Formats: sequence, structure tokens, C-alpha cells
Amino acid sequence: MAGRSIRPYTVLPRLPDRLRPLQTLAYNLWWCWNADAVALFRRINPDLFEALDHSPIRLLGATDQSRFEELERDDGFLAHMDRVAAALDHYLNAPTWYQDRHAGDEARIAYFSAEFGIHESVPVYSGGLGVLAGDHLKSASDLGLPLMGVTLMYREGYFRQYLNVDGWQQERYPENDFFTLPLTLEVGKDGAPIIVTVPLPGRELALKVWHIQVGRVPLYLLDANIPQNKPEDRGITAQLYGGDHHTRIQQEIILGIGGIRALRAMGKMPTVCHMNEGHAAFTGLERIRLLIEEHELDFATAYEAVKAGTCFTTHTPVPAGNDAFPVQMIEQYLGEYMAGMGIDRGGLVALGRQHPANEQEPFGMTVLALKLANVSNGVSKLHGSVSRRMWKELWPELPASEVPITSITNGVHTQSWLAPEFAQLYDRYLGIQWEERPTDFAIWKRVEQIPDGELWRTHERGRERLVALARTRLRAQLKRRGAPPSEVEAADEVLDPDALTIGFARRFATYKRGDLIFRNAERIMELVASKDRPVQFIFSGKAHPQDRGGKELIQRVFQQSRKSEFRKRVVFIEDYDMSVARYLVQGVDVWLNNPRRPLEASGTSGMKICGNGGLNLSILDGWWVEGYDGDNGWAIGAGEEYTDLQYQDEVESRALMDLLEQDIVPTFYKRDANGLPREWIRRMKRSVMSLVPVFNTNRMVEQYTETCYVPSHRRAAALSANQLAGAKELATWRRRVSSEWPQVRVESVEAPTADTLRVGGSFPVKVRVNLGSFKPEDVEVQLCHGVLDALGDIADPKTVALAANGGSSGASVLFAGEVSCRSSGQFGFGVRVLPKNQYLAHLFEPGLVTWG
Repeated sequence: MAGRSIRPYTVLPRLPDRLRPLQTLAYNLWWCWNADAVALFRRINPDLFEALDHSPIRLLGATDQSRFEELERDDGFLAHMDRVAAALDHYLNAPTWYQDRHAGDEARIAYFSAEFGIHESVPVYSGGLGVLAGDHLKSASDLGLPLMGVTLMYREGYFRQYLNVDGWQQERYPENDFFTLPLTLEVGKDGAPIIVTVPLPGRELALKVWHIQVGRVPLYLLDANIPQNKPEDRGITAQLYGGDHHTRIQQEIILGIGGIRALRAMGKMPTVCHMNEGHAAFTGLERIRLLIEEHELDFATAYEAVKAGTCFTTHTPVPAGNDAFPVQMIEQYLGEYMAGMGIDRGGLVALGRQHPANEQEPFGMTVLALKLANVSNGVSKLHGSVSRRMWKELWPELPASEVPITSITNGVHTQSWLAPEFAQLYDRYLGIQWEERPTDFAIWKRVEQIPDGELWRTHERGRERLVALARTRLRAQLKRRGAPPSEVEAADEVLDPDALTIGFARRFATYKRGDLIFRNAERIMELVASKDRPVQFIFSGKAHPQDRGGKELIQRVFQQSRKSEFRKRVVFIEDYDMSVARYLVQGVDVWLNNPRRPLEASGTSGMKICGNGGLNLSILDGWWVEGYDGDNGWAIGAGEEYTDLQYQDEVESRALMDLLEQDIVPTFYKRDANGLPREWIRRMKRSVMSLVPVFNTNRMVEQYTETCYVPSHRRAAALSANQLAGAKELATWRRRVSSEWPQVRVESVEAPTADTLRVGGSFPVKVRVNLGSFKPEDVEVQLCHGVLDALGDIADPKTVALAANGGSSGASVLFAGEVSCRSSGQFGFGVRVLPKNQYLAHLFEPGLVTWG
């Protein structure tokens, strides 16, 4: 019908009045983490619900009217529906943790992420980053945070995966049908759709705003596919992580600049912005621009006000994984945009460089985010340490351990990943408060009271479901590839629902080493071929379309699964998504994770198995360094790091096989007279008790609230009060400190000359500092002390603030204090001076340190 005028119209299902609550439930994604709500929709038509990616919207649209008439007369279904509707109403109106803890803080938090994985029926996610963001929203809803999510509405989302006959990954990009998603269009007071624009070279790009409700929390999605835009521009929001550098920077302009403009247009301007990865760093520039425009400020003042209310989370432990653009591209896309902000080309470029004078350095989005945020964090303790080393050049005068990047370890939304049978089991033995208080160790301690047999049978049902899914998916995969009928039929014999089942599923990147288990082919063949103690493996995952190394990894795993020795014991499930992930984490006995340390920033897939009775077998990287206690799973190696990667693969593959052969397989198959693996079950209980209350997003979001959101809101409010008087004062102070700090110098340090001290004692230190034009209250003089390493450095310094003792002579001021000797060993100390201001998030933020 090219060239003809098409007039669109929308057809909605006609629900009887008595069934109207189904519509309300379908449009709030709370249903996807409430097992009773999922069961309600499944009850309408189980096969159809399965076929339609578990989408209530599509289910209601595809259900015959006669079926609705049957349900209207079904008292059991109506009672079920009313119960779920009442549960949603109670959830939305019940008191919350945030109300109890922070009722007086009128914060409004905006959480920006390039993807959100909330449920497979809303395919605007690719993997771990998005699923974490989705779980973040769910826990923010549970806790009652005043938080909003912001992302893009991808017309095609992330690719769907299939493998050809050689096992090479192929991609297809089916379009999302917006009218079968739980989307509502944001409209203004006049009823017209809200449209905002963002600047692109030579034009303005128009954006429509969609809304998805996630419990108590809204998620706003920006869409460029509207008639106001040129055809080539309408495709900018087509694919997640698709296209070239130009597509990426355009999407990041939409997310950052467009996201702020959309919130402002809806009257929801945030007081705190959380940038989840560097993709969202342009949010800070737009907020600065708005402040300059509305309050006639200079750039420096607006920068202080925005920085105080900005948080940043980095997820990438290697420099190459952080977005960076050529400076010419930044000038092309942001040159005109920045012209009215009182900042020149050099000032703009400096915001994205570690070394502003280095003309060869590109413009880094992570660097921009770090400079715009008052609080930054990695996603595990180890990743925090790695990030501090990576970005140390932004604070060159500090040891890496003191670089102001903290860590908040990731978690998972427990209810979203828990098998319904386990939820019922916990209700019986833990009480119902485990859902509202998932971080309470005392509640999870009650897992010890669950009878071993009941726990084991509950876990076995998950394994049986996983094997059934794997067989079904394998049949479909074989049919699509044109396999002979005999091979398709043989798929029903693949895997054993009683065998030790090991899962490996995640993004296939080379550092994750998906084929490491096959490095010792003969040893692994013996395990899978055993008649008495068989082991089986289920793999799944996608490689980025442009990651040839990741695709080759998938191909090698696929080709191993096709060997006759492995055909019944190794399966690769195509098109990994949240639905497949749920089956896996609810069904495996062991979750295998073998990245090259320290390249796994956190990882969350292994956290999802814990509540379902699975055990982790992992390299001591990411979260597992914190989670492993020696008795709640297994560690491959002892946290070593290698420079020879081939040697590392050899050593760690052997260590992996040793664990399987000598510990894991024997423990799983050692049964008592009742057929129960008592030692295995003991480890299962230990895993649940020690890991579930820690590695969940309720704990994580509470930590973000106390460490990032509330302090940032309060700092921003303080700087914005009285016509931004605090921001103006801080900007003036920073200019003065930057220009006059070179005057500050340490003139002398007095300490006892004896080099031997006794434990329990202390020694005095006096430091004379020439402060130049500064006063003692403008600085903090610190004594840094600690154990000396082999190079004579203090690797992990402790600090003591020295006090001005009145001994001053003009600009020269005496500071004094003492150091306690709490343990024996070889120690050292140093003295430094830092600028101090009440409005700073931390003393290191200005990056100015004078050592003496």
C-alpha cells in the first residue's frame, strides 16, 4: 500500500465488566514477581500464555470472547482474580521502608539505564546490565522509593538468536508491537501526546514518551519512531546496542538529554539522578544547561548544584568496555548545544578526558560521569578496587586505595527468580515475612528447620521442569535446522531428570570462557558417560552481534554438544532470555562460572540459583569473592591472577575437573537409606542462609539509598537553597582553591626519632604547614599511616586528622596529633594537606593534595 494514506486504529479486547481487574493487573508489571498473579493469567489459557512469552496483554488480546464468558461464570477463577487484585491494592497502599526511614526527605530519584530487563514479555534488555536495572526497579518499588526509571523504547529491542547447522550465531530482529506491550502513552493536560526534542547536527529530533508501571515505580521510555522525524532518524531507537558510533552517541543523547527533558515536560524533574553506566552521562550536561537557562548562572555554579545531586555506577572492569567517542564527534553533536552554556571547546573536552591536555585521548563517557557525580561506585568489592586502579589518573596525588570510587555489590530481586514451589516452602517454614524482609538473617536461619526430604523434592521438581524445557527447545531447534526425523525424536531422550545438572548461561564473551570445561575432553567424557554417577551440562547465552570471539565460543560449545559422546548429556539452548534463565536458575544443581579474574565486575546469574537450592562453582571473581565461605559452594582456585592466559586456562580447567571428580560428583551421589544426599542438602541450606539475605536487590537498593540517594538529595538541596547561594559559594571556593592551592606547603614534620615502638603505645606528631592565603578551617591536615609493603609504600593507609594547636606565625600554622600502635610490624607514615568545604561529598573530590 505504498503511497496510500494509512489511517491507524487500535482494537482492544472487550472484557466483561466483572473481569476488568485483569486489565489493571496486566498493565502493572507487579504481576510478574507475584506467583499468584502469574498463576491467574496462566489459568486463562496455559498453552497460549506459554506461546505468547507469558504476556498478559497479548493473552487478553488473543483469547476468544467465549472464554471470557466462561471465566465470568467461573466462581473459582473470580475468587482467584479478586484475591490477586486485592493483593496488588494492598501492595500499592501499604507502608514502606522508605516512608519509615526517610519521610522528611522530599527526594525525587531518576534512574537512567540504556536497558531494563523486567520480564521477557517486554524485550528492551540484552543481558545482565538490563536485568540488574529491572531488579533495581522492583526492589525500589518494594521499598517505596520515590524513584523513576528512564530508558529508550526500542522498536526491535535486542536480537533474537538462532544457530545454523555449524553452530554459528545468527541474528534476527522482530519488531515489538507496542500495542501488545503494557505501555501507556504520556499525554499533557490537553490530552495530546507529550513530545520533547533533542539537538542533533542541523536538526531537532522529536521524541514520544511511553510509560510502563512497575509496582509503585514508573519506567519512562523515549521513542524516536514518530512521523515528525525523518525516516533515517526514526530508526535511531530501533535496536539496543545496534548500529555504529553515530547511532550510539545519538542514543546516548536521547537517553541523557532527552530523558531529562521528558521528565521536565511531565513535571517530574528529579532532585537526584543515578547514571547506570556511562551511557547516561549526558544527563548532567542537560541539567547544567537548564540551571543556567532558568537562573542565569555561570557554568561553574550550575556544575556544583548538579554534581551534588548526581550518582554514578560503573559496571565495566576493562578500559575498552567503556564508551569513548572521537573529540571531533563530540564537537559535531554537542558544539552548538554547549555554546550557550558559558563553556568553550576546551572546557567541554576536558570533562571527558583523564588528561585534558592530551589531544590524542578520546572523550570518555565514564570519565564524564565520574566528573559529574558526587558519589561513584563499582558493583562488588573487588570491582570497586579494580575501578579505583583504572581511574586513578583522575586523582593522581592519591594512592589507588583512596580513589573516591566506593562499591555497592549487586543483588537480585529474590521473588522474581524464585520457583513458586520454593516460595510456598519458605512460606511454610520461614513465615510470610521473608518476602517483605529478604535481608533478615534471622528469618533465613529458619531454613535449617525445613526437612531434608521436603527441600530435596522441591528442588528436584525444578530440575525436572528444566530437563523438559531443554528437550522441547532442542526438538524445535533440530526441526528448524532440518535435522532428520530420527534425530528430532531422539531429543526426547536427551538429559536425565535425576542426573547432576550443571548450568552455564550468560553473555558469551571470550573472558567468560564458556568452553573451559571441554579443555580436558577425556576427563569430562568419563563424567558424562558414567552410568552410576552421570553429569550433564546445559549451556545458553548470546554473543554481541559484532563479537566474533564470542560467536566462536558458542560455536565450539555447540560442536562439542553434537559429538556422539556428549549428545545426550550436553545441550545448548538457543535464544537465551529471562524465561530460559528462570528455568535454568530454578533447575540446575550447580551453576558454573569461570571468568578470567578480575574481569567479572560482579555477575548476578549465580545469585539467582541460591534461593532455589542450587550451588555455585565459580572462580573467586566478582560477587563470589564476598559470597564464598568455604561451605556454601565451591571455589575454582584461590583468587590468583595470571599474565599467561594459556597457562591460566590449563591450571584452572584442571582445578575445575578436580573439584568435579573428587568433591562435587561424589557428594551429589552419596545417598542415605532414604535416597537423600544429606551432605549436599546441608550445603544447600548453608547457601540459602548465607547468600540469599545478602545478595538481593532490597539490600542493594537500601545501600544506594543510604550511601548515594539521600546524601546526594540533601547536598543538592543545601546548595540550591536561597537562590543557589551554596552552589555559588562552592563554585567561588573551587576557583580560589584551584588558583591558590600551590601556595600550600608542608614546612616541617616532627616525630620521635626512635624507630622501635611498643604495641599499645602511641607517638606524637607535629606538622607545620604554610597555608598561604588559607585559614586552618579551610584545610584538613592528615597523617596517613599503615603497614609498609615490599616497595616501601603504604598499600592501605589509615588516616588521623591533625588539629591546629594555636602555634601559628602568619601563614605558617602548627598542627598536632598522635598515632596509636595497635599491632606489631613494619609501619610508615606520611603527611598531607587537603582542601575542606562543608558542601563536598568527600575531601578527595577536588583532586588537590599536598604531601610533605
